Amino acid sequence: MPAATLTSVPRVDRKRYLWLLGIVAMTMPLQGYALYCWSGWSIFWWFSPIYIYLILPVADRLLGQDDANPPAQALAALAADRYYRWVVYLALPFQYLTFVWGTWMAVEGGLAWHQWLGLVFSVGFTSGLGINIAHEMGHQSSKIERRLAKIALAPVAYGHFYVEHNRGHHVRVATPEDPASARFGESFWEFLPRCVIGSVKSAWAIEKRRLAEQGTGPWSWSNDLIQAWTLTLVLYGAMTAWLGWAALPFMLLQAAYGGSLLESVNYLEHYALRRQERPGGGYERCQPEHSWNSNHIATNIFLYHLQRHSDHHAHPTRSYQTLRNFDGLPRLPSGYAALIPISYLPPLWFSIMNPKVVAHYAGDVSRANIKPSIRERVLARYRRAAA
Repeated sequence: MPAATLTSVPRVDRKRYLWLLGIVAMTMPLQGYALYCWSGWSIFWWFSPIYIYLILPVADRLLGQDDANPPAQALAALAADRYYRWVVYLALPFQYLTFVWGTWMAVEGGLAWHQWLGLVFSVGFTSGLGINIAHEMGHQSSKIERRLAKIALAPVAYGHFYVEHNRGHHVRVATPEDPASARFGESFWEFLPRCVIGSVKSAWAIEKRRLAEQGTGPWSWSNDLIQAWTLTLVLYGAMTAWLGWAALPFMLLQAAYGGSLLESVNYLEHYALRRQERPGGGYERCQPEHSWNSNHIATNIFLYHLQRHSDHHAHPTRSYQTLRNFDGLPRLPSGYAALIPISYLPPLWFSIMNPKVVAHYAGDVSRANIKPSIRERVLARYRRAAA
């Protein structure tokens, strides 16, 4: 257990039935369509972005934070409770229902351009949530869940995540070598292409190395990337064969937005945090202090406790319902939902988060993961401030 104070509560899981809202989130575009049919207001084609950028941050503010943990003696039983696995499994068919319906509606619905664009973002939101489902299932030891993880990644065309997150990011997290760890002074718009390109290249290298050790080349069906990418090709090909070429731009754009949501979360999770180098080479072991955390209830419900990120990195196979809060860790000022749009505005993001990074390192920013091109300037600035 990491060296931190663990608090517990008498009840095992006060959010037990709230986790079902993750399934409800997968149908948000359908909910928006129902509201449009009822009201005639085109704004409801944008229901998912409205929810994530406006409603969820307000819900986080109103509901506050939940710092409680299940009692240590209840963790084994909680982890073995199959209810929590089925909550995740059941989200997957609703993800596909929304994707198929949304693509059909984009082609056959006779939508105005602004309605069509709203549908892109709304379906893209559920595809982005699908990556989080894949994240939860991909960390499990069950072969069935790992296969389901690849299926969840197909609508968003993010098959490389299956390899890179588990065997790349978790190994190199909070180091300059990790594409998914944002650097001090690096804007989200700089981070996004670096992370996407770097993650794809890293995932291919990881699989190539693994297969070489087995005496197999990378262009093999044993390659997890080829399996995952083939699922996307089959899905997109089937939808295009059914609905025509007009389906393809919609699917690609919703995938691009869904992927960007994942990367905005990646940007938040480890911004400027760095594992220190050991005298003999390499980096210190990943510690809870190398992830930003949040206990805001609403966003944690929809993301299966993803915001308890330190415990996730300490115990990657631990299921979401057993992830714990620890005191004294880097703490985000709000939940992910409020911070994602802020990350799109670099001056605002830097004004909020850079002081928190400096405070975390007690003014010694040389210990932070700094964008290389500005490192000397940043160090000089904070040396002058300390003088």
